[in-house]
Amino acid sequence: MSNFHLVWANLHRHANRTYLTLLSVLVAFLLFGLLRALAIWFATGPAEGASVDRLIVTGKYSIIDLLPISQRNEILTIDGVEAVTHSTWFGGNYQDPSNFFPKYPVEPRGHFEMFPEIAIDPAELEAFAQTRTGAVVSADLMERFGWKIGQKIPIEADIWPMKDGNRIWTFDLVGSYTSDVAGYGSTFLLNYEFFDEARGFGPGTVGWWTVRVADPDRAPEVGTAIDALFENSRNPTKTGTEDEFGRAFAAQIGDIGLMATGILSAVFFTVLLLTANTMAQSLRERIPELAVLKTLGFGDNRVAWYVLGESALIFIVGGILGVGLAALLAPIANNLAVQFVPGAFAMSWQIAGAGVGVAALLGVIVGAVPAWSARRLSIADALRRG
Repeated sequence: MSNFHLVWANLHRHANRTYLTLLSVLVAFLLFGLLRALAIWFATGPAEGASVDRLIVTGKYSIIDLLPISQRNEILTIDGVEAVTHSTWFGGNYQDPSNFFPKYPVEPRGHFEMFPEIAIDPAELEAFAQTRTGAVVSADLMERFGWKIGQKIPIEADIWPMKDGNRIWTFDLVGSYTSDVAGYGSTFLLNYEFFDEARGFGPGTVGWWTVRVADPDRAPEVGTAIDALFENSRNPTKTGTEDEFGRAFAAQIGDIGLMATGILSAVFFTVLLLTANTMAQSLRERIPELAVLKTLGFGDNRVAWYVLGESALIFIVGGILGVGLAALLAPIANNLAVQFVPGAFAMSWQIAGAGVGVAALLGVIVGAVPAWSARRLSIADALRRG
């Protein structure tokens, strides 16, 4: 019988216990695959499609601080600035809180000129600009809710009530747009002019500025000039790249990487305790058999490797199955979370490799003590204890 078959046969002495242990390892590495993908997305993904010639200007102390719309003309005076437009976070819900999608009051023409990667029919863009209560949405939102051009879309506000206290804003759907950049998907754009006139507080303010620079190589210089311009004003600014803005926006949710690490640490610690207890129990039950193996000429090191191999095999097989299942479930998770974190559960070979590596390491850690005990076991003591 080969060494592998001997290890495999020992694991099947108590098949139910082995498979339950394997299942716990599988679940742990299923979570590892999905949570690592999510953490990586929050670290790198929110700014997908970021342009090198655009800067984002926000409040210096927080991205939720509003900025006066009068800043536009001052920003345009800075050498190297080619165009400026603005956006504001609207919030709100459509029918149900679970129907979440981003909503931004924008300047219709200025927004689409700033973002040429977003394609819209010129006639629909003109209707958006001319319709006070107009709104345009991404094509996937149109399909998701079955909306049609000309339909009225009610949005219940959570941040911005209207002047009369009414929280139901009604928008006329005048068009849709498409984009190959994931960050622009599932988004609802409304006419800023209507928003600014009708909101109950904060008129004449915007959430952030988007600035296009004439020379991308001068972007840091332009950003520094913008912040210096407002340094001593009532509304100091912080200017950065789209990539930096995306990360800061995602960080409002929390440190997802730290959260994922905390969850995985708790899960792996629990699995380590359970598996270590299982291996220790298995060793106690097999002491007489190990003595027989040594009597038949199996050396101390060889017996120790058998015990260590059982632990490593459980973890490696469980790790491979768990990461593999995570890869199979990732597309489903992406579809369920597309309106919140589009493409966040993207599995990669790096995540898979890391998962298998961690599994092998944990297998060695769990099996090290039982293997050392098996190596030191004397034949006489083992037979007496048996």
